[in-house]
Amino acid sequence: MRNPILGVLGGESQARPPIWMMRQAGRYLPEYRAVRAKAGDFVTLCLTPELAAEVTLQPIRRFPFDAAIIFSDILIVPYALGIKLWFEEGEGPRLEPVATEAAAQAMRRDLDRNVVTRVYEAIGRVRADLPKETALIGFCGAPWTVASYMVAGRGTPDQGPARKLAGSDPELFQAIIERLVDATAEHLIGQLDAGADFLQLFDTWAGVLDDQAFEQWCVKPSAEIVRRVRAKKPDAKIILFPKGISVANMEKIVAACGGDAISIDMQADRKAVRARLSDRCAVQGNLDPDILIEGGPALDRAIDAILEDFGGIRHIFNLGHGIKPQTPIENVERMIARVKG
Repeated sequence: MRNPILGVLGGESQARPPIWMMRQAGRYLPEYRAVRAKAGDFVTLCLTPELAAEVTLQPIRRFPFDAAIIFSDILIVPYALGIKLWFEEGEGPRLEPVATEAAAQAMRRDLDRNVVTRVYEAIGRVRADLPKETALIGFCGAPWTVASYMVAGRGTPDQGPARKLAGSDPELFQAIIERLVDATAEHLIGQLDAGADFLQLFDTWAGVLDDQAFEQWCVKPSAEIVRRVRAKKPDAKIILFPKGISVANMEKIVAACGGDAISIDMQADRKAVRARLSDRCAVQGNLDPDILIEGGPALDRAIDAILEDFGGIRHIFNLGHGIKPQTPIENVERMIARVKG
């Protein structure tokens, strides 16, 4: 049976859009919280193949999603480049900062196979247990977003440390970006080899850049990654998610990368996206995760508006960002039932 998301990415429109959810394996599920407690810490959970496979499969057992996304993290790539990574409970990821020439030179020249092969083993385990009609998604963070965490050693409100370094020492920042381009392309190819059906490239912090910086630090690196992936895997299907950008910049990155789909956030103008992008690629998104928490008639209205605005084009139903931990499970069930009709 052909997976409907692969159909959409391949050029087909569906009477009802296929559906999956960013962060669908996560803290809103009690079974996830149980496995997370067993793992002890987040990095261990990501890099223990049997546990990562289990939490990847949990939402598929509960809900009729059309795809599973491998449970991992965008910071696994810098970790595999030799950068210390840990998670502070309630605060998020921490990295040993890479903001000097010496720190950049200290990065590995290749990915640590002891790290990434655990991700690939998890993909293989999921592939073996996943229903045949369900697709499996591999992913990475785009270089700008990953670099912004690396430079600061953590997330910041506007990724100011990375923007400052890019402005004050563009050669150093370019070297960091180039190393991430190499590593990201390698890791995405590894995920396809392991059994992923298609890929998503997350650029969560693209929206903090002006147009010139967006071209330099988001468009060019992402286009080079896609080129390298398709040099090895000509049929690779890739969804781009540069969060928080204008429709004009969506056009730029889709054209440069040849992306098969653009994923849009909650603020995106759906009618403008449809008018200017739907003939070039599929569109994914953009339900507000807060409305999914609210549920009830407000959720129904929001779903119906998206279905109407994207009716007749290639569309993958998804959120505008990841599902939040406090989301009621019954609201997820309500959303899927309404989308699937």
